[in-house]
Amino acid sequence: MKFINQMEPWLGSEEKQAIAAYLDAGGWLTEFQRTREFERRLAEFTGSKHVSVVANGTVSLFIALKALGIGPGDEVIVPNYTMIASANSIVLAGAKPVFVDIELETLCLDLELAEKAITSATRAIMLVSLNGRAPDMNAALALARRHGLFVVEDAAQSLGSGWQGRHLGTFGAMGSFSFSAPKIITTGQGGALLTDDPELFDRIQKIKDFGRREAGVDFHEVIGYNFKYTDLQAVIGLEQMKKLPWRVARKKEMFSLYRRELAGVPEVKFIPTNLEQTSPWFIDILVPDPDALKKHLRRAEIGSRPFYPALHSQPAYQRPGNFPESEYAARHGLWLPSSSFLSDEDVRRVCAEIRNFYTKTA
Repeated sequence: MKFINQMEPWLGSEEKQAIAAYLDAGGWLTEFQRTREFERRLAEFTGSKHVSVVANGTVSLFIALKALGIGPGDEVIVPNYTMIASANSIVLAGAKPVFVDIELETLCLDLELAEKAITSATRAIMLVSLNGRAPDMNAALALARRHGLFVVEDAAQSLGSGWQGRHLGTFGAMGSFSFSAPKIITTGQGGALLTDDPELFDRIQKIKDFGRREAGVDFHEVIGYNFKYTDLQAVIGLEQMKKLPWRVARKKEMFSLYRRELAGVPEVKFIPTNLEQTSPWFIDILVPDPDALKKHLRRAEIGSRPFYPALHSQPAYQRPGNFPESEYAARHGLWLPSSSFLSDEDVRRVCAEIRNFYTKTA
């Protein structure tokens, strides 16, 4: 019986052939024409005017904050339940992350609590569309406008997901995606920044390339860094983009199948998900004891992964505060096998083991 991992990247013969062809043609590997083509494809898919790909998703968020002039003395509101990179990028920029609890029905920022957390030092709200779900984006943008704040979208998990017909990552001043190995498309590492603002795009381009306006011309207008991408990654990304529409549809099919197969298991709760808008990156459930279920699935040769810990509880932060919804999600959440290539038979096998577990423990 094969082991079903919780998540695996999916690269095929097309990527291998494209890399070989690129190398045979004498490609220099570094960021150049294939990178520009990958950026154009992302812009077309998301409906964004400008896209810049960079070294990884964390770097993209850091660049976004730097391009907006956010740094020491500033505060940025961030959900208390998210991958730690969201908060770490704020610290990297020299600003202070302010943790705010989430709404359990979306796992996204509670906007009412966010408004209460705004101070005179607040400069931005980092909206995380966790697993392709978003808060009320109109309300979020209105909140930011009322207080003169920037909105930065951490849409790392949301490529292929939207809100009211508009792609996530395109609502704020800037949006960010990630192409790390578990994402719906991957280039191993990598991130992207989206914006419709040409001035912000110009700042992004300089920050990611040593502060210069033109590659190879050593005239540096601002302090910048080496956060560039590579054409070798872009070659993979272009092949992955061809497969993205199918994968978006398949993720929705898998989520629907999981819901149907586990509908009769009262211990398993699904996060409400509008599959017309959302293509879930991971299949996420809430259960009474995720660790016990994880161990049972492991014995059945099935991988799973607990939710992120709440940020305030992470040893790196250890912040006091009352965050009941974040804590509940962290305590009860489990990610089930979610690779796009899983067959319906694989999904049914996972669900059968979950049903078996709760039958035995009833």
